[in-house]
Amino acid sequence: MDSIDVKALAKINIGLDVTGIREDGYHEVRMIMQTVNLFDKLTVKKVKDGTVSMSTNLKFLPVDDDNLCIKAAKLLINEFGIKEGVEISLEKHIPVAAGMAGGSTDGAAVLFAVNRLFNLGLSKQDLMDRGVKLGADVPYCVMRGTALAEGIGEILSPLPPMIKCPVLIAKPGISVSTKQVYQSLDATFDTVKHPDIDQLISDIEAQDLKALCSHMGNVLEEVTIPMHPIISDIKQNMMDHGAIGSMMSGSGPTVFGFFEDNKTAKEAKEALTESGMVKQLYLTTLFNNR
Repeated sequence: MDSIDVKALAKINIGLDVTGIREDGYHEVRMIMQTVNLFDKLTVKKVKDGTVSMSTNLKFLPVDDDNLCIKAAKLLINEFGIKEGVEISLEKHIPVAAGMAGGSTDGAAVLFAVNRLFNLGLSKQDLMDRGVKLGADVPYCVMRGTALAEGIGEILSPLPPMIKCPVLIAKPGISVSTKQVYQSLDATFDTVKHPDIDQLISDIEAQDLKALCSHMGNVLEEVTIPMHPIISDIKQNMMDHGAIGSMMSGSGPTVFGFFEDNKTAKEAKEALTESGMVKQLYLTTLFNNR
């Protein structure tokens, strides 16, 4: 095998709570992570000259050593003393800087590809253990499915598969500074409303979508929405057009909505398109690989 094609799937947070701040400045979190069928496409090819390079369809993305794809490839190539290199081609579809782990999932996909391409024999857990060196979300992006993430996001516990339903994903044409969001949260930490993550886990176990939607919560909304009110407007638009629940993913600005049926979800997509509030809009499904 000289080349391999892989899909890098995006994630949303069904629940996101920040429980504390560590001495090293990282935040302790409890999050319910869920993979969705929105993905980037990558082709990883062997090259004889030992170099690691990449290209992408988005000209503004860095393709140097700052890119997680490059870091992931070099991590395994250096560890196993591989003499050949790789050429990575990335076709980007996941919104960038959107709270959907787009960079992390690309890095996870490259770990998977290099492992297969060079027959390294690493298990999924082996890749997850190495992925944490690249970023806190990378182990989850290797794992996929429905999971509880704790610590800084790297301590993962598989959960029963999420209730199947259509999901509408909308990103407005704004950028959110994750660093600024967390700084604002730190300043108001004692007064923000924290979601009940354990209740959400119970709702998933009971396969009760309506209950889950009523209990969904993202503590970061309380600081991101005042800075970017359009996030609240998009949530309300989804709810007005039939969403059972709608929430911001990660630190934003992406918003998702869960629907009971495809017809309602398609009508909501049309309404959001007509509103002019969003730059990227996807109607997709939840992904479970267990």
